[in-house]
Amino acid sequence: MLALLAVLALATVGGVIWSIGFRSDTPKAAGIGEVAQGGGRADSMLRAIPVVVAPVRQGSLDVYLFGLGTVTPLNAVMVRGRVDGQLMRVAFEEGQMVQAGDLLAQIDPRPFEVQLTLANGQLARNQALLDNARTDLERYRMLLEQDSISRQQVDTQESLVRQYEAAVLADQGGIDNAKLQLTHARIIAPISGRVGLRQVDPGNIVRASDANGIVVITQLQPIGIVFPIPEDALPRVMKRLRAGDKNIPVDAFDRAQKEKLGSGRLLAADNQIDTATGTIKLKAEFPNADGALFANQFVNVRMPVETLLNATLVPTAAIQRGAAGAFVYVVKSDQTVSVTPVKVGPVQGEIAAIDSEVSVGAMVVVDGTDRLREGAKVELVVRDKPVPAVNDATRREKRSDMEDNERLPARRNPRAKGGA
Repeated sequence: MLALLAVLALATVGGVIWSIGFRSDTPKAAGIGEVAQGGGRADSMLRAIPVVVAPVRQGSLDVYLFGLGTVTPLNAVMVRGRVDGQLMRVAFEEGQMVQAGDLLAQIDPRPFEVQLTLANGQLARNQALLDNARTDLERYRMLLEQDSISRQQVDTQESLVRQYEAAVLADQGGIDNAKLQLTHARIIAPISGRVGLRQVDPGNIVRASDANGIVVITQLQPIGIVFPIPEDALPRVMKRLRAGDKNIPVDAFDRAQKEKLGSGRLLAADNQIDTATGTIKLKAEFPNADGALFANQFVNVRMPVETLLNATLVPTAAIQRGAAGAFVYVVKSDQTVSVTPVKVGPVQGEIAAIDSEVSVGAMVVVDGTDRLREGAKVELVVRDKPVPAVNDATRREKRSDMEDNERLPARRNPRAKGGA
């Protein structure tokens, strides 16, 4: 019985010892696992971040002004009848292109022909009376020399001659007026352009006082565009205008700025700035030979104002902005990046001029900046293609770092396995 109790006691003591030993081994395994995980984070810190880069270059940059413009005809005329009468016919098609002097409509000419006939008859009558009065005046003067009549009779005859002369002049004016009215019965195009929709149909009575007229003609070739620019840009524009530069180019594009509608030249600037918007209106002229520009059409306008020479140029994607202002990530010779402040100048499309200590030829990051910080190691790529390293030493350093990164997990993993 005592032997059995002794065996049970020994078994109990052994179990306790084994349990203590097992628990003491568990933290060691856990510690090794943590080391392995820590090694993974170290790999992440040492791994180079792939970025797309572009070189800083020096060159010329055209500075443009942009604005939303409205196509405005240089001339637009509402054609009205200049005399009252019945509209006999319309000689144009709606939307037709016409030339100055083309017949547009015809008002009934018969009333004006009658007036011309009456005026001619009145002139003939008064001309005959004038001729007779002049003949009598010559006789009276001869009789006065013979002292056969009084001086008063001669004076009266001279006055009668002058009256008939005035009547003849008035009659001639009546004839000219009748001819003019007859001419106005033919309504012709005052300018070349495109006619709009007809406002009155044949058979209606038209009057010179009609508000809507007969049709509107809009000059399309050439045509104008009015567009605003910021008042801060006005001095540069006025400098060129005052210098007599009459060939400042202006380009017009569609709403999407994909299709170029025409090229023209700047005509003039308005005489006052709009205080509500801080802009001033400019007017440009376009040949519009193909008719791509229509009156009241909205277009995007681009006008060059100056050219920057020997400017430091970078892609706009390289420019980052932070609390301290604009900056770029410059790739150094050791394949790390440096945060370099820049002052951004004019921007045209995907290129920006900068004022900075960044040297021409330096590489700046244009894609992949979201994971960068000062001193971060990078791997240079251009559209998925490796870019040559800055120098051989940097290339060897990069290769060594990659080999070390590949060996680190191999050294740590066996320890983690062994601990487990």
